[in-house]
Amino acid sequence: MFDISFLYEAKDVKDAIKKLTENENSEIVSGGTDVLIRVREGKDAGMGLVSIHNIDELKGIKQDSNGNIIIGAGTCFYNINHNEIIQKHIPSLGEAVNTVGGPQIRQTGTIGGNICNGATSADSASTMTALEADIVLEGPNGERIVNIKDFYTGPGKTVRDRCEVCKCFVIKKENFENYFGYYFKYGKRKSLEIATLGCSVLVKLNSSKDTIDDVKIAYGVAAPTPSRAPSAEAFAKGKKLTENFLEEFGEKALSDMKPRDSWRASKEFREQLIKEMAKRSLVNSIRRAGGKIEYYV
Repeated sequence: MFDISFLYEAKDVKDAIKKLTENENSEIVSGGTDVLIRVREGKDAGMGLVSIHNIDELKGIKQDSNGNIIIGAGTCFYNINHNEIIQKHIPSLGEAVNTVGGPQIRQTGTIGGNICNGATSADSASTMTALEADIVLEGPNGERIVNIKDFYTGPGKTVRDRCEVCKCFVIKKENFENYFGYYFKYGKRKSLEIATLGCSVLVKLNSSKDTIDDVKIAYGVAAPTPSRAPSAEAFAKGKKLTENFLEEFGEKALSDMKPRDSWRASKEFREQLIKEMAKRSLVNSIRRAGGKIEYYV
């Protein structure tokens, strides 16, 4: 049994906001794979739960007239990974969410919950950070859009107000068109594992496929929040694939991060991972983009 004061099934987004506003001791639940665990552990005991799980407007994936990809916050991981739009344009996001938990979790857990719980270890967070996703929130004062770089404020903390509903994520066309990506998750087990470190890289090559036009690299669990590595990105731009630059790329990535000790890994081990995962993720992204680079991974 869960120690909750009530469970309310919201009819739509505005209904959910109204219920949250009326009850100070309440919070949103969708898939429940994070919230119900907290309740069971006693962290949110006695809370009221406002379910947005069955609100259709929060589910699904589409492209707008400008080619931007819109992902409903209530879309489960399984449906993201198997969606045609995702597979065509940003398959690395599908690969990232396919590493979450086991099959049951991926059928239930949602990308909105994965991002909004604020965990730096969230498997979708680093890829969505590399994609520069916009987050659409609606609350008592209306709708607002927050870019993901401004969304996280600390470990487990975000700018989302308790009474705000995350409606969807918007990934602009210019942030994925002609980019090829790779998500690297390191954990002690191959499945059912929280990331010890996650690394997502997106790369765009020139028309000759021999030079890096642009690169984006983002990490989870390498800092208090999901973070880009701007020094590494700036260093890699314009590099010829024949140049020996991978070691320095890894060093640049490390200089941007702030890893820490935890029971899952030491700071020193994470530093090693940051450098190696940067190199391997970049190499795999380059190869997916049609480029050739000498490196054994």
